[in-house]
Amino acid sequence: MANPPPEPELSTHHLTTVPPGVNQDEFAELIPYITEFHTYPVGPGQCSSLLVQRIHASGDVVWSIVRRFEKPQTYKHFIKSCSVKEGFQMTVGATRDVNVISGLPAATSTERLDILDDARHVFGFSIIGGEHRLRNYRSVTTVHGFEREGRIWTLVLESYVVDVPEGNTEEDTRLFADTVVKLNLQKLAAVTESKARDGDGNK
Repeated sequence: MANPPPEPELSTHHLTTVPPGVNQDEFAELIPYITEFHTYPVGPGQCSSLLVQRIHASGDVVWSIVRRFEKPQTYKHFIKSCSVKEGFQMTVGATRDVNVISGLPAATSTERLDILDDARHVFGFSIIGGEHRLRNYRSVTTVHGFEREGRIWTLVLESYVVDVPEGNTEEDTRLFADTVVKLNLQKLAAVTESKARDGDGNK
C-alpha cells in the first residue's frame, strides 16, 4: 500500500491581519519587513506567531538593547544568567548558554545568533540545545523607528516558529510562547523608555 502523501507546509498568515496595537498606516510600512523576515513555512506539528510592542523611545535606543545577544537578561524576564565563550565576538554563528529561572518547563538553553543587521535593525536567533521543550525554535525581531509631527516612537516586531511538543496542542504551545514573548517585550519597553528619559540611550 502506498504511503500517504506528506501534509503540505503552510506559510504563516501574518500579512493577512493587522496586529493589535498597530494602525493601518504603520502596518503598510511594516509589510515589506513582515514579508522578508516574519514569514515562515509552518509544517505539521509546528506553530508560529507575530507580536508587536509599541515603545515611546527612538529606534536607535531600542536597537541598542535588542542587539546585545550576549545580554538577553537585560529585558528577558525568565533568564537567570547568560554566558558566552572566551573570545566571544558578536557575529552570525556565535552561541550563548542561558540558564532559566526555576518554575518554568526548562532549565538551560543553547542559542545561536542567526541574524544581526545593524543597518536594518534585524536580529534573529535559534535554540540549538539545552534542557527545554521549545524544539526547533527560531525567532526574528525587527525594530522600526517612526517620527511624525515631532513625535518619536518605535514598533518592535517579534515572530517565532516552534515545534508543538508531544502531548501539547498547537493552541497551548502558542499561548505559552506568546506569553513569554509579550512579557519580554513589555520589559523591553520599560527598560528602553527609562533609558530614553534618562538621556543615556547611547550607552
